[in-house]
Amino acid sequence: QVQLVESGGGLVQAGGSLRLSCIVIGRTSSFYPMGWFRQAPGKEREFVAAIGWNGDSLNYSDSIKGRFTISRDNAKNTVDLQMNSLKPEDTALYYCAASRRGFQIDASLYDYWGQGTQVTVSS
Repeated sequence: QVQLVESGGGLVQAGGSLRLSCIVIGRTSSFYPMGWFRQAPGKEREFVAAIGWNGDSLNYSDSIKGRFTISRDNAKNTVDLQMNSLKPEDTALYYCAASRRGFQIDASLYDYWGQGTQVTVSS
């Protein structure tokens, strides 16, 4: 069984930065491509960023490209999301997820999910 636990969310002013972290408990994260997703109130869950099992494959949504960076440390079983130049529209509940089906951007193809960490960006 795999458990994902996110941390690092909070309240920040527009233009500020936050670093989210996700720790994988159970089977080592080195076997799983990982992704970050977010869901704002009244909206569907959307893809943010994904990283392959060894960090070589990366994908970002257009809305955050150039501002967010995904990274992983397989020795620590963690996947991080560095978020810079935050905007009010980045406000959402952020989830990390793990896929047993290869490198994905489709949320329906992820098998394990964390509970989420709230990011709120004030204007």
